[in-house]
Amino acid sequence: MEKPRLSFWQIWNMSFGFMGIQFGFGLQNANVSRIFETLGASIDQIPILWIAAPLTGLLVQPIIGYFSDRTWTGLGRRRPYFLFGAVASSVALIVMPYSPYLWVAAGMLWILDASINISMEPFRALVADNLPSEQRTQGFAVQTFFIGVGSVVASAMPYLLTNVFDVSNTAPAGEVPPSVKISFICGAVVFIGSILWTVIRTKEYSPQELAKFNNEQFEPEEKANLKEIITDIKAMPKTMVQLAVVQFFSWFALFAMWIYTTSAVTSHIFGTTDTSSVVYNEGADWVGLCFATYNGISALAAFALPWLAQRTSRKFVHSLSLIIGGLSLASISLIETPSMLMLNMVGIGLAWASILCMPYAILAGALPAKKMGFYMGVFNFFIVLPQILAAGVLGFFTRWAFGGNTMMAIVLGGASMIFAGLMVSVVKDEDEPNSASDQVKLKPETV
Repeated sequence: MEKPRLSFWQIWNMSFGFMGIQFGFGLQNANVSRIFETLGASIDQIPILWIAAPLTGLLVQPIIGYFSDRTWTGLGRRRPYFLFGAVASSVALIVMPYSPYLWVAAGMLWILDASINISMEPFRALVADNLPSEQRTQGFAVQTFFIGVGSVVASAMPYLLTNVFDVSNTAPAGEVPPSVKISFICGAVVFIGSILWTVIRTKEYSPQELAKFNNEQFEPEEKANLKEIITDIKAMPKTMVQLAVVQFFSWFALFAMWIYTTSAVTSHIFGTTDTSSVVYNEGADWVGLCFATYNGISALAAFALPWLAQRTSRKFVHSLSLIIGGLSLASISLIETPSMLMLNMVGIGLAWASILCMPYAILAGALPAKKMGFYMGVFNFFIVLPQILAAGVLGFFTRWAFGGNTMMAIVLGGASMIFAGLMVSVVKDEDEPNSASDQVKLKPETV
């Protein structure tokens, strides 16, 4: 028995909550380093302060995925986790910019990232649960669109509040500017509102229905146990292991970008490291606008990537996107004027769209349906492990190997993303929907 195809609007409603999740993530990525610096963090401390985020994901996502596979309530299987995570994230978003001390802000980042992960992981599994194989690329692409939309508005909000609504983007030393505080409050409202939309308007298939779709006899899930978790991790599908290498180097690059773009741009292009100065805050706002731009490009690319993948292959699209993104990231070091950064953001946006879509579309076809949530959570290991590595070593490299030059950390990130693009060639896509893929893929894989 095949899963029925869903209409575009059903996929739209199912993915809408991701806009709120990414709104929270966008505010975090564009502003947390700024908040840390404002509260007194030094350049080499920032990566360590960020380490709470990947460590939280490493622990939370597999656990949430494992238990969501075994959950069935009146609200469904995945939706209870969306809702709880949204409430907790909204509280953290409101509190973070009002943190009086650096350690409070670091604690709020930990709570925020844990809560975002509780909401995010089941969303990936929901697409695989609800969509037949031939619609999964489209489903993850629609998620990518909402990720882009949420991130565009979130990243640009401090800039827009200052330049359109005349909200101050400066504050006394040690205090977060009003434009950032208001942005985080708006983020909390958007987060909870979009998640409620998906919870109310999305249907989930029961465990019995999913068993029928997979031509399996329904068996009640056994109680969770640690031995089974370890066994399942050891039995990861081969495609997942291959994709893990690609993910590792892709996300190392992204984390380097998120940590150091504000510092690199304000010091090398705007010429200041004084966090209380007007020039620094103009530069930080411009970084937010750059992040909004790459997320906007990713929202548009989300609809183009499935079209291109149908005519080539998902592997070719992902490899090309990562290589372009890596070159764009590394070449930020050559930019001398703020406006020129927007060209780099186009390439980074293409890579970001592919990172959010193609690996999950490839992976979903290689996973057992009964363990979809768990393995999607375990797949997060290969997102957070490179972030932990980056948090642990980038501060050392920046101070001792790069002489405090944060722009070199951006260049290192670009090289890492290019390598990830090259490693896509070893991945086996077991569920490639393109009927002519065997012939077509020969071309891109031999480039």
